[in-house]
Amino acid sequence: MTEIVLPSHTNALGTIFGGVVMGWVDIAAAIAAQRYARSNVVTASIDYLNFINPIKTGWTVQVTAQVSFVGRTSMEVEVLVDAEKSQTGERKRATHAYLTFVAVDEKGRPKQVPPYEPKTAEEKTLYEEAKIRRERRLHWR
Repeated sequence: MTEIVLPSHTNALGTIFGGVVMGWVDIAAAIAAQRYARSNVVTASIDYLNFINPIKTGWTVQVTAQVSFVGRTSMEVEVLVDAEKSQTGERKRATHAYLTFVAVDEKGRPKQVPPYEPKTAEEKTLYEEAKIRRERRLHWR
């Protein structure tokens, strides 16, 4: 998902409001979860969201999301937000987040999702790390 930072997205310092980025993160993650589950989904939690670098007015923002873990009805999605100053090509990581979604049926009840099998070494590492985060989430409930 690609966005451009408009003046209406920014504060008095000309940097983007965190809530705007959070909204984009939630949308991108929901799309990834919906595509995986082939179902409607609801946001269950934001387990981690870190603002790493500020994003300024006029910069282009790329939000990427990928499913990192799948339970019976839930999915964890990793989201990366990268910002680019188009005039110079300068790029930087702006935000990193993990969100959990639950697939729901037409009545809003949790429904089972397809099993997930990581294929690449990167996916396998992300999956193993996600299992640890899942255990923490279950402990916090």
